[in-house]
Amino acid sequence: MPERIQELHERAEKGRENPELVGATLTLSLIAVLVAGISVVGHRAHTRTLLDTTESADIWSEYQAKSIRRHSYQLFFDLLSITEVKDPSRVEQLKAQYGKQIDRYEHDLGDLRAKAEGLEADAQQDERRGARYDLGEVCLEAALVITSITLITGRKLFWGLGSALAVTGVIIAIVGSWLH
Repeated sequence: MPERIQELHERAEKGRENPELVGATLTLSLIAVLVAGISVVGHRAHTRTLLDTTESADIWSEYQAKSIRRHSYQLFFDLLSITEVKDPSRVEQLKAQYGKQIDRYEHDLGDLRAKAEGLEADAQQDERRGARYDLGEVCLEAALVITSITLITGRKLFWGLGSALAVTGVIIAIVGSWLH
């Protein structure tokens, strides 16, 4: 980033030599600020994607652990139904106890599934949003290069092309922020 700032400073000095290029110089400065802003927003979207994905994986691990426990209780419950026992009253107590645990885990599994799937959907949305920000950033960086050619050649055509590309990049980034 310091190299980019130094490069822009040198171009601004060249623009001062030719007053007709002051607008292009100001446009370069504005585009540089937009690149920095959209870059930060894009990085945050990608970070949010990673956090949501990690949290979802943690919840799926908890889901799996509770599912295993529920299956274990179900196995014990089923075994009590088919084996002969010495104390039938104790069997009924255990069946009631295991039945409560099975019901509790069934409820927990539904909640965990919904939460994990919600986080996965959030991660996908953040990834799509981050991709749009990345594309907007690429357009703005290309706009910087094309607009800087104006300072080298003195031809305003490059200023116009760079400005149009910068507007395109900003629109792409804005549309990315609207993704749901």
